[in-house]
Amino acid sequence: MKSFDVAVIGSGPGGYVAAIRCAQLGMKTAIIEKYATKGGTCLNVGCIPSKALLDSSHHYEDSVKHFKEHGIEISGDIKVNLEKMIARKQDVVDQTTKGIDFLMDKNKIESFQGVGSFKDKTHINITNSEGETETIEAKHSIIATGSKPRSLPGIEIDKERIITSTEALSLKEIPKHLILIGGGVIGLELGQVYGRLGAEVTVIEYMDRIIPTMDSAMSKEMKKVLRKAGVKFALSHEVQSVERNGDEITIKAKDSKKDKEVEFKGDYCLVSVGRKPYTDGLNAENAGVKLNDRGQVEVNDKLQTATDNIYAIGDVITGAMLAHKAEEEGTFVAETIAGQKPHINYNLIPNVVYTWPEIASVGKTEEQLKEDGVEYKSGEFPMRALGRSRASGDVDGLVKILADKKTDEVLGVHMIGARTADLIAEAVTAMEFRASAEDIARMSHAHPTYAEAVKEAALAATEDRAIHI
Repeated sequence: MKSFDVAVIGSGPGGYVAAIRCAQLGMKTAIIEKYATKGGTCLNVGCIPSKALLDSSHHYEDSVKHFKEHGIEISGDIKVNLEKMIARKQDVVDQTTKGIDFLMDKNKIESFQGVGSFKDKTHINITNSEGETETIEAKHSIIATGSKPRSLPGIEIDKERIITSTEALSLKEIPKHLILIGGGVIGLELGQVYGRLGAEVTVIEYMDRIIPTMDSAMSKEMKKVLRKAGVKFALSHEVQSVERNGDEITIKAKDSKKDKEVEFKGDYCLVSVGRKPYTDGLNAENAGVKLNDRGQVEVNDKLQTATDNIYAIGDVITGAMLAHKAEEEGTFVAETIAGQKPHINYNLIPNVVYTWPEIASVGKTEEQLKEDGVEYKSGEFPMRALGRSRASGDVDGLVKILADKKTDEVLGVHMIGARTADLIAEAVTAMEFRASAEDIARMSHAHPTYAEAVKEAALAATEDRAIHI
């Protein structure tokens, strides 16, 4: 029987980062993955493939709608080759997952393919696709089994016409009318992909706004942008049923504002109502690991389970289901096992929606500050006031900075616009060092850049001193 200092169950961003950090700290490490490729949901059917399709569809939309205004003329019809677009996406995924294999070899981490399940607190059974089982011993284990798409009661996902994000990444045709159940991150990103390629897109959302967990200013601006692109919205609608008849999908929903039933028809329905923890086959109870009523693994502030030598990270525990949150937790647990004293500030884990314009935020929203009774001040700056935005044609969006009314410490930064997924790192850095709005306002920002909007929003929050509006 092979013995290890640490065994990681799951090779997504949390799992493989935890394994690498454990190996760097001198621990003999094993990683167990159910599927043939490593990388988990993020690399295989999540973050990476969706961004590949977002970029491809963005290029297509630019060529059809915006090239002429840049003085670029293309003769002949511009056509979408969806098969090639999907193949390119898969090539990006393959390259990325192979990179994980390289990192495992480089760090001398032993890989096992199969379902990892606890025999007891120090022994893990690994069962491969042929049904053969191997048992390894581990002083410590890290559960990093991630999540799966969630559905709603009464909806049968057939993976053909009624689909999840996994199937939406590999469609054989462009939908005529794609209906999204859920106006969160996954729905908006994939809806924009197919909307750009010619699909009619309708978003059905239970709440009264899209991306409801983000600052309301972001929801309002994104809705305006998507409406301009032809996306239809049915907000405050509760889905009652989803039925398929051949190639037609019929969705019935209750409009809670008008108290009446509404019917929608399309040829594809993407159910994007969030994700749920995945622990199937883990046999957590054999190791004394406890799950809560939401199926999440219960952990303490050290991410330790009820069994002190077993930890859990990422989507399988409480908190935002974000790849970079899982990575931070993977590093945190590895360093904790090694006797170090790491920390994670969950308030400073950024959140990003990779639509175009991109949406990014960190810290508290205005709604949260109001609910907590915190006195704050707000500064905003529109992207269209930037020379860089006008030069590129990306004028939609704004940056909003919330600061403590008395101390001027930055409490939250929310932005929508070109490259805000990258810009948000400036806000995270500033808030990690507890910067004030004036600190950001006094920093020199290169001109012309999108980042100038951050400086201007900080100036706006500092005695309304924005220069360019």
